[in-house]
Amino acid sequence: MKKYNFNAGPSILPREVIEQTAAACLDFDNSGLSLMEISHRAKNFQPVVDEAVALFKELLNIPEGYSVLFLGGGASLEFCMVPYNFLEKKAAYLNTGVWATKAEKEAKAFGEVVEVASSADKNFTYIPKNYEIPADADYLHITTNNTIYGTEIREDIDCPIPLIADMSSDIFSRPVDVSKYTMIYGGAQKNLAMAGLTFVIVKDEALGKVTRHIPTMLDYRTHVKKGSMFNTPPVVPIYSALMNLRYMKAHGGVEAMAKLAQERADILYAEIDRNKLFVGTAEKDSRSLMNITFVLKDEYKELEKDFLDFATSKGMVGVKGHRDVGGFRASCYNAMSIEGVQALVACMQEFEKMH
Repeated sequence: MKKYNFNAGPSILPREVIEQTAAACLDFDNSGLSLMEISHRAKNFQPVVDEAVALFKELLNIPEGYSVLFLGGGASLEFCMVPYNFLEKKAAYLNTGVWATKAEKEAKAFGEVVEVASSADKNFTYIPKNYEIPADADYLHITTNNTIYGTEIREDIDCPIPLIADMSSDIFSRPVDVSKYTMIYGGAQKNLAMAGLTFVIVKDEALGKVTRHIPTMLDYRTHVKKGSMFNTPPVVPIYSALMNLRYMKAHGGVEAMAKLAQERADILYAEIDRNKLFVGTAEKDSRSLMNITFVLKDEYKELEKDFLDFATSKGMVGVKGHRDVGGFRASCYNAMSIEGVQALVACMQEFEKMH
């Protein structure tokens, strides 16, 4: 039976990326050594990092004056590194879910934090609008996609102060005007690579402005200066990222990924809205194209386990919703095929006929 991977993360990767990474783990660059055991300073690995950075800049059209870093620690470490490097007196945060809440909590250890808006009042089912951004804040932090609640900011907002974004789960799913951001960061295990890698896109001139002492490893300038090689980087995930960046370029780049994302979402949301058993959880104008969340209507709630078991029996993997929302979640990252979404829709339709 063919399996379709709807896991929220670590998530689906193109099959060829998995195979290329696996092959390099057996023999990297015909060296007779595994990718897992080579030195990150080996002459034949530096080109991997260089090409990955170059493709990052090409695919996202990153302007001059920005550095691309490959770090460890996940986006959760960035929740601390961001205020360490940018918060002098006050920071502004938009609270749209669990990860935004955690980022905001970390920042409070470094200075005053203003929550410009929150959608917690409706269990994060919408993206707040028409909020006021304090002009005297050092930066505004946003989380562009909320994996748990299925909401997403799909446009680059105009911000009068430095804008910092956690794009862990929607990077490379749409064109981004990087010039509007001081920094973009995220974990790689959704749309970029296997887990274990964090990407950072940072405006060089914005660094070094805070007066506090920053520990060496937590100072972005350390990693800019050393080209992500200050300490041993996550070699295998960086290679996996390079293979996926090549894959995206060969398949039309970010513009093509955005078109596919919209097509997948349109198919699945149309079925959710049509099907008599299901209902979407996110408000329609805030719906994510990456993480599509839905539940059974109240009168069919008792069928939740039945549908999950039925979907699993049909090859749908990872469709159980997060405990904060319940129901179901179909994560449709770049590597998810239209075929996979259509298979899930067919599964929903068959289950509807049964009940």
